[in-house]
Amino acid sequence: MAAPEEDSVFTGIVEELGEVVALQELGDAARLTVRGPLVANGAARGDSIAVNGVCLTVTEASAGTFTADVMGETLRRTGLGALAPGGAVNLERPLRLDGRLGGHLVQGHVDGTGTITARRPAPRWEVVRIGMPPGLLRYIVLKGSVAVDGISLTVSATGAAAGREDDPGRDGWFEVSLIPETLERTTLGRKQPGDSVNLEVDMIAKYVEKLLGAGARS
Repeated sequence: MAAPEEDSVFTGIVEELGEVVALQELGDAARLTVRGPLVANGAARGDSIAVNGVCLTVTEASAGTFTADVMGETLRRTGLGALAPGGAVNLERPLRLDGRLGGHLVQGHVDGTGTITARRPAPRWEVVRIGMPPGLLRYIVLKGSVAVDGISLTVSATGAAAGREDDPGRDGWFEVSLIPETLERTTLGRKQPGDSVNLEVDMIAKYVEKLLGAGARS
């Protein structure tokens, strides 16, 4: 199941490209088993691991694999329900108190899914454009941070459908530039236009919005 009650925090620096072993449907939930020898090493029941940016709680770990239950809300809000055996997933363990913050603060609480709409190769990197659902565009800023399938990335361009700039219901898109290391070590090196990705916007932007809203009402 997802673990919103825990205080686990991630950085968006993928540690390992894991492989889906099984996804067992359990009515309004599912049980996901992933092979990831690095992150599964030392994992115990109750530990947190981010799978494609979704914070999950380990229910079982052995022989380089771990299992987690995924509740219905998580299946509806993320792309985990579309995973299939053999598929690749990004894996990251929580940030340790003595660890380095290599990316940005990521909670593992996905805000919604986006769709890759285009890929443009460049001499030493690749530009990927991602369409995003209404309501999230206002949290995306040029040179700001966003987590895509759990990967901490910097926004290199943004755009929106025609309409009022203050309309929260407008569709939008953003672009990220991926270096060879990211292409090789994460799922974004494999995904193509039409594929879905999990999105988590910068938590600081959401806190600022709430504080400004509270200030305006006081």
